[in-house]
Amino acid sequence: MNIQLAIEAILFAAEKPLTLKDLEAIFQHSSLIHCRVQKQQIEQNLKLIEEKYQNLDYPVILKSVNGGYQLFTKAEYYDVVRIATLHKERKKLSKTALETLSIIAYKQPITKSEIEHIRGVNSDYAIQKLLELQLIEIAGRSDLPGKPLLYRTSDSFFEYFKINSINDLPKLNEINDNEEINTETFKNSISPEIPLN
Repeated sequence: MNIQLAIEAILFAAEKPLTLKDLEAIFQHSSLIHCRVQKQQIEQNLKLIEEKYQNLDYPVILKSVNGGYQLFTKAEYYDVVRIATLHKERKKLSKTALETLSIIAYKQPITKSEIEHIRGVNSDYAIQKLLELQLIEIAGRSDLPGKPLLYRTSDSFFEYFKINSINDLPKLNEINDNEEINTETFKNSISPEIPLN
């Protein structure tokens, strides 16, 4: 079996970024006993795949996302692929949910009462919706009276916005005070590339 092509096939079929550990576990599966692949070989082949797709003749690129690897369509093919996958587009976040998510992203870990203090309104529904979408998660309990829950962004948050860390978000001083923090703000801080799947 050609290891490089096998890794490409796995990444092509994957619905989310795969880490080195994920790839190593796949090759260590008992049904693949005839082709054991070590971590170093996986790393070497990922570099070869990355170099291969940097060639202008390919419409895809290999990128690191949230500690894993995923194939993306190159930016110049964004429009045609977007049209082809319109039915698969995930729902856009409401203004309320996005506002709440922005506060959590920049202030995490944070309690519901702290979110509501910043927003000035009840945030029960927005928090519940973000938990359902798995964009945020419970990060434990605060030491404040009543031990309220703390919220933080999840791994799905990084995958949703195609970033590696919170440091990839726009700095607060880069955002105009009168400008709403909306989906475009997040999208403009990253490349327009979209997942191949």
